[in-house]
Order: sequence, then C-alpha cells, then structure tokens
Amino acid sequence: MTVTPAPSVEAPKSAEHAPSTSESTEPAAQPPHAPEAAESNPTAALHTTVNAWFDTHARDLPWRRPEAGPWGVMISEFMLQQTPVSRVLPVYEQWLARWPRPADLAADPPGEAVRAWGRLGYPRRALRLHAAASAIKERHCGDVPREHAQLLALPGVGEYTAAAVASFAYGQRHPVLDTNVRRVFARAVSGKQYPPNATTAAERKLARSLLPDDEATAARWAAATMELGALVCTARGPECGRCPIATRCAWRLAGSPAHEGPPRRGQTYAGTDRQVRGKLLAVLRDAVTPVPQTALDQVWHEPVQRARALDGLVADGLVEPLAGGVYRLPQS
Repeated sequence: MTVTPAPSVEAPKSAEHAPSTSESTEPAAQPPHAPEAAESNPTAALHTTVNAWFDTHARDLPWRRPEAGPWGVMISEFMLQQTPVSRVLPVYEQWLARWPRPADLAADPPGEAVRAWGRLGYPRRALRLHAAASAIKERHCGDVPREHAQLLALPGVGEYTAAAVASFAYGQRHPVLDTNVRRVFARAVSGKQYPPNATTAAERKLARSLLPDDEATAARWAAATMELGALVCTARGPECGRCPIATRCAWRLAGSPAHEGPPRRGQTYAGTDRQVRGKLLAVLRDAVTPVPQTALDQVWHEPVQRARALDGLVADGLVEPLAGGVYRLPQS
C-alpha cells in the first residue's frame, strides 16, 4: 500500500495486548465509500475506512466510557501491558472502585497496590502506578496531566503510556504504537507477517507518517488500529474475511508470505523464576501479618531458585524484609 507521509511527531514504545482468533482469508465487505477527497489520498482513505469499522465494531470497555476519565484510562493502560482484556476487566473495576482518584491510591501504602494487583502478572506495574499516582497528587493537584511531556515525566510512565493517555483521555494527536498496531502496520503497509521483535525507528517513522492531521481523527485512529489488531489482525490467526482493509493489505496482495525474521517463541512460565516469584507473592498477598521465612520455604521445592526469586522481589521493592526473618508487602 502506498501512503502519503504526514507531519512528524514522537512515537511511544510498544506494549503487549490482545489474544488471537481463528483464521479466514476472504476479504470482508467494505464500509460505505469514503468521500472523494479521501479516495484520492490513500492515507486518508485508510483513516476513513478503519475509523468507520471501529465506529461499528469497537468493544464497550469501561475505560472507553466518559465516566472513566483520564485516571481510569491510565489505570487501564498500566494493566493492559502484556495482559489480555479478559483478565484486566475484573481487576480494573475493583481498582477504580477502591481508588477513584490518584490521591486515593497515593494515600495507601504501595503494598496495597501490589495486593490488589492480584494475579495480573508483572506486579512491578502496580508499584509504578502507585508511584505515578503519588507524583500526580504532589505535582498536579491530583489531576492526571494533559501534556505529553508532563505525563512522560511521571514515574513509571514510558513513551507508550504517555501517548496512550494523551490520545485516549484527552483526544490529542500522538502515534500510539503497541503490539497490535505494529502488527497491523506491518501487514497492511509493509507487507510483512509480523513486525520486528522490538520497536524500530522505521516503525516509529511509519506511524508518524500515517497519523491523521486532525486531532480527533488521530485519536480515533489510534484506538481503531489497536482494536483492529486485537480483534481481527491477530498474531496467530488473522481473520482477513472480517478485515475492512483486506483488499488493500500489502501482505495479502503479496500472497501472505511467511515470516522471514527470527523465530517467534512464546514466553514460557512453568518452572521459571517468574512462577516462583508469583507463588511467593501469592502467600504475602493473602497474609494479614508478616510471613516467616519458613512459610515461604514451602512454596517451592528448589532452595536456590526460591532464594533467588525472593531476593529479586526484595530488590524490586515488591517485598519488604523485617527483623526476625519475616517478610511483608512494602509499606513505604
């Protein structure tokens, strides 16, 4: 697909989302024709088609509702990194009910954020979100800042999250380049089955070139391309028969060539330090008083790996050691 570059803005790093679905190769029926001006510009036509698809097919997710506000959007963006929507939904609802404002979360110890994070995985995100809430309270009178630079200055907020919050919460013009969006661009524009394992400068340049000029359209485009990658242009089973841009997808037009890059391996979990860390944290989350070392020793049979996992949790600030060989979730 040939595209016309748009003005350049800074792009964020990627984040993980989205399950895959079954494969289909027949192109979907196209939405109603875009205006003539859009049809004469391939990039504008792409915006119109994908955004029209999103208007019809977008999921009703709580962080997309007006009542979620910028804080709800920020919570969701932290939780959705490397975690599917189905797992995030119940925890998100609990968090927003318990901590409806950043100041509410900041008022509680960071260990309570870790406890409420439950089994979402990658629990350092809970500490980072708590740190961001504290900074919002101290620097911005408890309101999630609007400016991309101010968002990026918050602890735990990287380029992706700053762009996502600015776009989804405030309707601003930023390329939001997560794994789903990168995959859509790789297939539809670059003709590749998968994007590189790590976000490249070329991907950021492409994302900037595809960004609509109009702020509202750009914010819609960011959400629409992410949804297209999550629901249709999935990693393992792209449903080309449901795709609104299948007839102009560079990958399909090239015959759907197989991936030529490094092998794509799924993350293992069983037997890893991540699994041991999760088991140790589960004991500490369920405890109302500090947990003795002897109780933690029961969660994993291999002492060297268990000790390494516990030391890692302490180093990451997820576990606090106390005198007498007992441990608890962090209180400060």
